[in-house]
Amino acid sequence: MAIPSQFLDEVKHRTGLSDVVGRRVRLAKKGHEHSGLCPFHKEKTPSFTVNESKGFYHCFGCGAHGSVFDFVMETEGLNFREAVEKLAGEAGLSVPQERPEDRAREERRKTLYDVTEAAALFFQSQLGQPTGAGALEYLKDRGLTNQTLSDFRLGFAPDRRDGLKAALIGKDGITEEMLLGAGLIIQPEDRNRASYDRFRGRVIFPILDRRGRVVAFGGRILGDGEPKYLNSPETDLFHKGRLLYAMEKAQVAARSGQALIVTEGYMDAIALNQAGFEGAVAPLGTALTEDQLIELWKVAPEPVLCFDGDNAGVRAMARASERALGLIKPGLGLRFASLPSGEDPDTLVRGQGADAFKAILDAAQPLSEVLWQMEAGNADTNTPEGRAGLQKNLEEHARRIEDPTLRAHFLANFKDRIWARREGGSGGQGGGSGNTFRKKSGRGGWPGRAQPNRNVFAPGEGTNALKQAKVEPSRKREEILIVTLITHPELFDDLCERFGSLSFYASDLDNLRQEALKTLAGDQALDAEGLQGHLRQSGYAEILDHLLSSKGLQNAFFARPDADMETALEGWEETYTLYRQSDLRAEILEAQQLLAAEKSAEASERLRILKSQEHGAVTKNAK
Repeated sequence: MAIPSQFLDEVKHRTGLSDVVGRRVRLAKKGHEHSGLCPFHKEKTPSFTVNESKGFYHCFGCGAHGSVFDFVMETEGLNFREAVEKLAGEAGLSVPQERPEDRAREERRKTLYDVTEAAALFFQSQLGQPTGAGALEYLKDRGLTNQTLSDFRLGFAPDRRDGLKAALIGKDGITEEMLLGAGLIIQPEDRNRASYDRFRGRVIFPILDRRGRVVAFGGRILGDGEPKYLNSPETDLFHKGRLLYAMEKAQVAARSGQALIVTEGYMDAIALNQAGFEGAVAPLGTALTEDQLIELWKVAPEPVLCFDGDNAGVRAMARASERALGLIKPGLGLRFASLPSGEDPDTLVRGQGADAFKAILDAAQPLSEVLWQMEAGNADTNTPEGRAGLQKNLEEHARRIEDPTLRAHFLANFKDRIWARREGGSGGQGGGSGNTFRKKSGRGGWPGRAQPNRNVFAPGEGTNALKQAKVEPSRKREEILIVTLITHPELFDDLCERFGSLSFYASDLDNLRQEALKTLAGDQALDAEGLQGHLRQSGYAEILDHLLSSKGLQNAFFARPDADMETALEGWEETYTLYRQSDLRAEILEAQQLLAAEKSAEASERLRILKSQEHGAVTKNAK
């Protein structure tokens, strides 16, 4: 049953957004809003604002935006209903009851939490008993301290068919049915045979959800036997494709500025945590899933994937990179840390220390680099055929990216590197390869070409024509968008959400955009003179002088200080529409080049669709 909107409004009214946010963020009152350091990304100057009257928070740095329920969900790892229940309880309200079957399901879940917690306590107690001596010795030999054993609640399952079952049935009302529901015992198909413990003779790793509740277990066998690792089955509490081991600890560390690190196994995550890398997590015996990637991005915008330095680790890295392509967005990505062959995080920190792992972490490479290495490692780019094959493979990867802006940057980056290889570079990162690019000029930092390329539509001209078509108009529009706001700060309320969601191609203008938005969010009473004075004091005097000069304003009469508000807003809206269409035009140019190069039906269809989209956008804008 959906929660009535009237009830949600009442919860919002009683709790107060700034009060809830203020528990985790030190807020300062500025004008009609509050501001502070963003809890969702690392920053030194406040870009995070809370607008109590409008009921939302917004970060002009990372784009985080939402209501009081969103804030609680993101910071505490709750789903929507759990967030509502938590805030309603604090406000003295009761959430409207669901259907009887929904209430029964929720009561069952609460009961199962009690069962899994009781099982965790039992397993922990066994580690200190004579029957658990072998397990304790194994964990000590792996270098784990008593504190780590306690922090991760490690335990041991006796090698008996009914060790756990006999200990828990009848305790605090626990029944055999409850143990079955929690996945702790197994009922044979022959119902005449007695049920038995799932985990026997294994070191036990309790698996917790983001709220710190035990939901399942993993068990490693001592000595020989298969499977080496065994996990709880899917239950009402546990869905292994959605959870990550140790995330309840890692989310706290990541939000305090530590790296969020994905390893392959329980022991890797534990060993890294003990070595000081408290943002370490691990998937639960399967390849990293899409749901797990989404969970990672809720905590950190660019997690680091660190897999073992063997063939299996390389394959895991390849699968993860492929899976991530359909999900990444501007501001959300992955980095990959490569371990020496034969090493895993556990053996590395034990054998070489934390500094050795820190160096590997610092050298982690972005997703684009991993894709390049996967395809370009043995590619022959000395011939047109070889370059075309490499480009085709890389483009197949890039076209899985849904966001058009990000996809365009990946495609441009790959093409740049293929041409750099042709001119004698390696097209890789570091040394004379990754630095073959002369300067950054794209949104998100994608560089321009190092060497002139041939444009298939203008055989006598190099890539300067392409840069002229794509970069200069974008920068000019970015200048117009920002200067219009600087000369007419009264437009802030009309523009802030759309302007705050952009990310400019030009980094100097993007920094100015963020500073202007932060300043106005803190004091909307500022006039143009006051805003410009603050921006000059903040180090933007030179770029501000250019924007406010006659040359800077010559293509935007509506941005001039003497233009009225209505004219300024109308001009800003038109420029914003053209700016948003520029990415589509860049894709069309790219599609035209691709069609001229390969003349395939697929390339022709892609160009037709893009032009149709452009026509629709132009028609809509003309109405």
